Formats: sequence, C-alpha cells, structure tokens
Amino acid sequence: MYEAKNTQRALVRIGYDGRVYKIFRGPNAKERFENEVRILKYLEQRKCNFVPRLLDANETELQMVTTNCGARVDQMSQTRIDELFAELETFGVRHDDPFLRNITYRASDGRFCVIDFEFATLLDLEIASAASDPNTESHLPLPKRLKWSGMTHPGRFRPNNEDSFLAILLDGCGVRYLGKTGEAPLESSEFIFAVSDGMGGERSGEFASKIALEKITLLLPKQFHLPPERFHAYSGEIMSELFHSIHHEMTELSRYDPNCRNMGATLSLGWFKSGRMYFAHIGDSRIYQLPKSGGMKQITEDHSHVGWLRRNGKLNEREARFHPRKNVLSQALGAGHRYLIPNLGVLEYEPGDRFVFCTDGVTDGLWDRAIEETVRHPSSETVGQPPAQRLVMSAVSESGKDNATAVVVEASD
Repeated sequence: MYEAKNTQRALVRIGYDGRVYKIFRGPNAKERFENEVRILKYLEQRKCNFVPRLLDANETELQMVTTNCGARVDQMSQTRIDELFAELETFGVRHDDPFLRNITYRASDGRFCVIDFEFATLLDLEIASAASDPNTESHLPLPKRLKWSGMTHPGRFRPNNEDSFLAILLDGCGVRYLGKTGEAPLESSEFIFAVSDGMGGERSGEFASKIALEKITLLLPKQFHLPPERFHAYSGEIMSELFHSIHHEMTELSRYDPNCRNMGATLSLGWFKSGRMYFAHIGDSRIYQLPKSGGMKQITEDHSHVGWLRRNGKLNEREARFHPRKNVLSQALGAGHRYLIPNLGVLEYEPGDRFVFCTDGVTDGLWDRAIEETVRHPSSETVGQPPAQRLVMSAVSESGKDNATAVVVEASD
C-alpha cells in the first residue's frame, strides 16, 4: 500500500489490489465522511459509471474504501472540464469543487472520471431520498382516478400560438390521446401530461413545441411495460434520454434548415405511475403541486438567472416578475444551448392533490396566489369551467402578451 495524498483533511492510500483507502480528518471530518458516502451510494443507484464505487465505510474510523478511477489528469481544456461536471449533474449531483484536481483518467475503458465528493450536493434532497430505494413503499393512500383539463390560447397580441400541451393514456392496448377534459381510472393505466413553449424565428417556435411533444409519444411508451420497481430505479435515465433526444433533433434541424435556426422549446412533463408522479423539466414553464391539505409549491426550477436569484432569496416574486432579464433562459431544448441538465424528480401524491402544468404566459398574467385561488376556489361566474380554462382565460385577461397554456390534473379516490 502506498500513500497517494496526506493533507490536513484526508489521508489517501492505494492498496496493491488497486483499492483506494481514504481516512477523513481535520475540521468537520465526520460530516464530510457521511456526505461522500451518501453521494457515492446515490450515484451507484443512479448507475453513474464515471465515479468511484463505494466498497466499504467504517463510521468509527471515518474510513471508506472505493474502487480506483485511475490517475489524476494534468491538463484538460476548461470546456471539457465544464462538460464533465455538467454530465455529473444529469445524475442529480453537483460537485462543489469542480476543478481539474478532481478529475482522473481510467485507462481500462478510456474514461475521464470524477472523484472526491465530500463537498458535493444532492440537487434535490427530497427527490433523492424518495428515489434512493426503488423498493420503498408509498406511505400515502393510493389514488384510484385522475381528472384532467387542458387549454392553450394565443393571447391577445400574437398572431400564432407557439405553445402546445399533451395528455396521453398508456395501457395494455397502447397509447391514446386524451381530450381537453376527462376522467379515467388509474388501476391499469398510466398518464403523461406535458406543456411546451416554442421559440425561434417565423413559425419555427410553433414547430419546436410540437416536435417536443411528438417525441414523447414516440419514445416514452416503450417504457410502459417496465415493472414499477425497475421504472423507479431508471426513471431519471429514461427522462434524461428523452430530453437529450429532443435537444439533439432540434439542434440538428437548426443547423441544416435555415427556417429552423435558433429553434428551441421549454418542456415540463409529468408521468403518473403507481402512486407517484415522475417529472422532468427544462426552461421556464412550470409544474406546481397543490396538496390536498392546502398551499401550493413550485416543484420545477426556472432555468434562468432570474429564477436562480428567486430560489436563493435575492428577489421576491414581484421583483422577479418585472426583472428586465426574466425571459432570458440559461437552458432550453435546442435554441443553441450546448449543455442540457434537466430538472428531474419523483413525488408521491394522494387523493385530493392537484398538479398544474403551465407555460410562462400563465405566470406572466397570474401571481402564484392567484393560480392557487383560481384552481381551488373558482368564482361564481367560472365555477362551471374546467380548471385549465379558468387559468388560461384569467391569464389572458390580466396580461395576454404571450401565448398561455395550462393542464390541471386532480387525483381522487
């Protein structure tokens, strides 16, 4: 066994069998040990193949044993470094020390790897804990039916509608497109709902949102026959593969067809399966959860600098709404974006819970509180309208500067 690193924070030795032995010491040693162990366990369950695999962890001695990911790298372009750490984030982990010193080269398969996760962060602790064990039973009562409504509107000023929404049912007979409103049992069926906001010159934005939704119907139904525990374990990979496939197609169309230059789209998608809602998202469309017990929570992240400022408490809702760069996206499908890190997750839900999928035309016209009130407590004039229609028409009435689209889903027993 030889010594590879000896610092104030850690002693690292490599055995003659190739295993890496790391002893944590110094400030916050226990916390750093526990974090790295947790991160490596999570990444193994997510089938991430370019990080060390945890072999043993001794809490008393604060020592862990991992596989060897090769030799440290001396030179690499900053672009390639950024790509590698961005790829890691697609597995739900952000490396908070994203520098060359934490990259190795594994000669056995020619793969660059990432090491040292003592300061890494799970991007969504709630989602990670729910997804960490694919055999975990839901503790909530299982809903028996879903009711849905969907609507899209061009707004009051735009000549065309670049928004689209999707509602499909999957069962043993195949894929069925659902109408704008409806209700169906969950017992032997699964449901996918999505909204997309296209962008680009002339009519390419309209084309982009339709491409995004058509790809869903082509790719996701193939996963219908996966047993729940297997789907649960691989849901992140399934969703990520879908988003990267759409991104690739839009990028290629933009490259070779002048009419599609800068074509892109947002996409917010939910798959209702076995008492859980699996979601994937990119852009500034949104998914909200309205629990039976009350309140409302935005479960997706706006991929913009303004969205980041709002999440970190640097802007309130009013300041974010009127910020001059609120519509400048840091991520979208296509649209010239090089990196794609979808927001992925899974939530349990129970009878009485509602979900709202909407494009930014809705959130431009309605404050968060107004969205909740419109869904939960319709006025006497709108009580007979489906929830999605109430949302969209209220947003158009209040603003109408953009296309507006919403899908509202309610679980019942």
